[in-house]
Amino acid sequence: MSSQSEPRAFAGPGRRDTAQRRALREALAGSDSFVSAQQLYDTLRSGGAKIGLATIYRTLLAMAEAGEVDTVRAADGETLYRKCGTEHHHHLVCRGCGLTIEVEGPSVEEWATRAGAAHGFTDVEHMVELFGLCAACSPTAA
Repeated sequence: MSSQSEPRAFAGPGRRDTAQRRALREALAGSDSFVSAQQLYDTLRSGGAKIGLATIYRTLLAMAEAGEVDTVRAADGETLYRKCGTEHHHHLVCRGCGLTIEVEGPSVEEWATRAGAAHGFTDVEHMVELFGLCAACSPTAA
């Protein structure tokens, strides 16, 4: 049985809560950065988990579709994954070390609504990701 803080994204038909899914959730919960499927595979296998890379990709896709994990696309096009909070937010991601901070953007929310309305759109959704260098990775850091 899951605690109230655990998402119930896999409680529906065809979405069994397997050991592999629990292992992925645990691995993602322990990271403050976005990580690749390959990084998760390496982490889990080095910890003794018996899980294939294809299973990891399939499970991450299902978790992303269920809203259980957030995704960003790296500069090289690879999809990266992170367990985030449940409230709508945006990400500030360090290009150097991958440190990720969840940030709110009330002005972005207002702009998205206005931009949609100006063109006759309703129910507008958006994703905003900010990339830069954290204080530790900045060239100005001493």
